[in-house]
Amino acid sequence: MAVVGAGYVGLTTAACLASLGHRVRCTDSDRGKLARLKRGEVDILEKGLPGLVAEGIAAGRLGFVESAAEAVETAEAVFLCVPTPMGEGGMADLSAVIDVATKVRDVLSPGCVLVNKSTVPVGTAARVAALLGRDDVAVVSNPEFLREGTAVHDFLNPDRIVVGSDTRGPAERVAALYARLGAPTVLTDAASAEMVKYAANCFLATKLSYVNAIAELCERLGADIGDVTEGMGYDRRIGPTFLSPGPGWGGSCLPKDTMALKQVAEVAGFEFGLLDEVISGNAKQASRVVERIAVACGLDADADLTGLRIGLLGLTFKAGTNDLRDSPALSVARLLAERGAELTGYDPGLTGAEPPIPGVRVVDDPYYIAKDAHALVLLTDWPQFRALDWPRIAGLLEGPVVIDTRNHLDPDALSRAGIAWRGFGRPPVDPVRTPSLDPVP
Repeated sequence: MAVVGAGYVGLTTAACLASLGHRVRCTDSDRGKLARLKRGEVDILEKGLPGLVAEGIAAGRLGFVESAAEAVETAEAVFLCVPTPMGEGGMADLSAVIDVATKVRDVLSPGCVLVNKSTVPVGTAARVAALLGRDDVAVVSNPEFLREGTAVHDFLNPDRIVVGSDTRGPAERVAALYARLGAPTVLTDAASAEMVKYAANCFLATKLSYVNAIAELCERLGADIGDVTEGMGYDRRIGPTFLSPGPGWGGSCLPKDTMALKQVAEVAGFEFGLLDEVISGNAKQASRVVERIAVACGLDADADLTGLRIGLLGLTFKAGTNDLRDSPALSVARLLAERGAELTGYDPGLTGAEPPIPGVRVVDDPYYIAKDAHALVLLTDWPQFRALDWPRIAGLLEGPVVIDTRNHLDPDALSRAGIAWRGFGRPPVDPVRTPSLDPVP
C-alpha cells in the first residue's frame, strides 16, 4: 500500500501500518524530509515514532520514494494524508488533496482503493471520485483521530475505526487493514464518515471553551475549578477529559476544523450559534490571560507593560510535541509583546532549529528565563516543569510570582519556595511567611 504525505498523520500511518505487517511505500513533496527519513531520521517529536520507522525500514516493510506515481502504481490501497489548512473564509483548503488525486489518477491500479485520511468537508469523497473519473477505483473516507504527542499509541490502540464509502465492499477492505487492532468499527457512508471527524473535534473544542468559562466564573464566585471538574468528570455522560482550563485551544486541528464546520454550516444555510460562541470564547482567552498576568504583577488589567520582564514556560501548543502551529502560548506572547513586555521563553520541545518567534527570545535553560523576571507564566504543561528547582527560581526572580495558566504546578511547593502562585479558577496561594526569630523585647 502507499501513503502520500509524511507529516504527523502520514508518517504515523505509514510506520504503524508497516508495524502491523503491511508493506508500505511513503512519499512526500519535501525531498529533504524524504532523504532524512530514508536514513531513519524523524523530524517530528512524537513518542515511539523514530523507533517504529527504523524497525519498518530494517524489516523491509517501510520505504520512502520521491514520486507519488511510483508510490501508488501497484498499491491496493492509497492513503491520502496531506495538509488541509484553513483557507479563505475559514473553509478547508483542499488544493493538496486535489493536486495529489490529479497526479495519481492515471496510474492507480484497477481495483485500488483511494483512502482519504485528511480532514475534509462533507462531500469531498464524492468530489475526488468525480475527479478520478474511474469506475474501477473506489474512494473511501477513513478519518484519523490521532493526538499529537501520543499519535503512535492512538493509532495502535484506537477508540474506534471509522470507514465511509457509498459501496460496502471497499469500506470492508479498508476496515480489514486494521483487523489486528480489535477496535470497534463504524462502517458508514462517505459523507457521514467525513462528518464524524468535524463533529468530534468541534465537540472537544466546545468542552475546552466551556471549562474556561466555568473557571472564570469560579474565580468570581470563590469556587475551585479543580473540585468542580472532578465532580463533573465522574459523570460517565461527561467524562474527565478536556475539562482542564488553559490559555485556549490551538494546534493543527481544532482551530481549522471549527472554522471549517462553521463555513460548512453557513453554506448549508444552518445558523450554528453554539459553534460561533465556542470560537469567539476561545479567541478572547488569550486577552484574559494577559489581563491576569498584569494584575498578578500589581498592575491594572489594561496597563501598559513596557519594561515588564516576563519568562514564559512552554511555547508549543501542547506538551510532548515540537509543534508551534496555532499555539495558544504564542497568542499570549504576541499580546504581551504588543503591550510592551520583554519576553524570554523556554520549551523542552524546541531545539533552536525552529523559526524565530516574534517578540520572544527563546533560550535552552529554564532557569535563565527566571533571572530578573517580574513574573513567570506557565503556558504549556510539560511534566518537567513540576520538577524544577523552585527555591532556586525564587532566588532568580525579581517578582516572586508564577501565573499558572494550566493549573499544572504544585501551589504548595511554590509557596514553600517563597513564590506566589496564581492559577485559573482556583484560589490564589501566597508564599509561606517564615516566623521572625528576633527576641521579644
